[in-house]
Amino acid sequence: MRALRMVPSVLLLVLVLSGALYARRFRGGRNSQQQQQRRAPPSPTHRGDTTESFPLDFTAVEDNMDNFMTQVKNLAQSLYPCSAQKLDHDMKLNFLLNTSVTCNDGSPAGYYLKESRGSKRWLIFLEGGWYCFNKENCESRYETMRRLMSSSKWPQTKRGAGILSPLPEENPHWWNANMVFVPYCSSDVWSGAAAKTEQSGYAFMGSLIIQEVVKDLLSKGLDTARVLLLAGSSAGGTGVLLNVDRVSELLGELGYAAIQVRGLSDSGWFLDNKQYHCTDCVDAANCTPTETIKRGIKYWGSVVPERCKETHEGEEWNCFFGYRVFPSIKSPVFVVQWLFDEAQLTVDNIQLTGQPVQEGQWRYIQNLGIELRNTLKDVPAMFAPACLSHEVITRSYWIDVQVKGTSLPRALHCWDRSLHDSRNNKAPPKACPVHLIDNCPWPHCNPTCPTIRDQFTGQEMNVIQFLMHMGFDVQKMAQQQGMDPSKLLGMLSSGS
Repeated sequence: MRALRMVPSVLLLVLVLSGALYARRFRGGRNSQQQQQRRAPPSPTHRGDTTESFPLDFTAVEDNMDNFMTQVKNLAQSLYPCSAQKLDHDMKLNFLLNTSVTCNDGSPAGYYLKESRGSKRWLIFLEGGWYCFNKENCESRYETMRRLMSSSKWPQTKRGAGILSPLPEENPHWWNANMVFVPYCSSDVWSGAAAKTEQSGYAFMGSLIIQEVVKDLLSKGLDTARVLLLAGSSAGGTGVLLNVDRVSELLGELGYAAIQVRGLSDSGWFLDNKQYHCTDCVDAANCTPTETIKRGIKYWGSVVPERCKETHEGEEWNCFFGYRVFPSIKSPVFVVQWLFDEAQLTVDNIQLTGQPVQEGQWRYIQNLGIELRNTLKDVPAMFAPACLSHEVITRSYWIDVQVKGTSLPRALHCWDRSLHDSRNNKAPPKACPVHLIDNCPWPHCNPTCPTIRDQFTGQEMNVIQFLMHMGFDVQKMAQQQGMDPSKLLGMLSSGS
């Protein structure tokens, strides 16, 4: 019982330590002024505009954050051994109230929710997982990836990672938000609005599922939210681009226009480029992206953003490609995209199967990075590392990847701050970048890229080993760059 009496002391200690970090972060002239501005009372004419809460910014101590949080948690646990209650970090399964909106096979669609009492910030995450575009390859998908077409075997709980993590050391700026994970079971890039028919064999209701999730959450606290971040990876990232304005419009129609709707698209910025070599269009992995989408939007009964539809009337498939739909989106959107995305390379028929790539493939891969950079140059808020990978925001290592010295969580926090300041007619925060793109020209030239492992041995590879494995010719590249080969190797080793 003594331990129970000490709990308030532990909580006080956590608050004091956190407060010390907060003071350290904002000590001094300009930052102190910003801190006072955040404490100012809200203006009666702007509901919530000046009261948007931000979790403690631990950026100043990122290097020893793990050690700090570990000590706090160990201390709390050692002083609280009598409790049978543990912090519940799991998201719990809820099925939609509207049972007419279903997964592909007619089973109920749903979402996982972890509430954060008192938080006015909500994060709804759309899962990814390719798609199917006719009855034949949908039947094949149902046999091999049923979890992505049916809810029949969904677990009752799910633990979040990356931006869905409730742990501040893994998720320093969104850990205390209300977390919602929406499983992907519609196989339509979150665009469909078609009921099951005898001809199609399946329902495609991705767009409707999102709408129903938002409606259900209003009775669970979303009605008092200040910020709703619609996030997604891969097909879910494309789903964000297709649906973020629709979510904003829905909330406005229901009387919640004050909720600030934003988008976070991860690994969903695909190109409708020419494949390295053409193959028969059998499934989503080897057809040209344009061909699969052209077939899919008819099969799915897809709904695309109205402004994009008007721009590309009769060719609505264009709206599934980030650089084509982005100019028509009204809501603020942050784009996260690997410059050498593995899914993009797959649909372009570049197979990195362990064999050194040919010179033509190597040029194609480098040109892909150039093309992606060109399509992203006018996106105001983005994070694009020169890495060979796919998806990142729900990976535990998302905090480690940096572009020009800035981590992805830090960039997202800067984006939050800039949007908040913009609404209040303030200048954007200094030394807080939101447009981050690598300039180096080949895969994994960024030393903070995720670890690559040899597909056969499972051993980690450093940058030089990886590039050699890819068929990288140091002598030839050095000659092209006009430098000594040993100097180039030194630059690669150091990540320059």
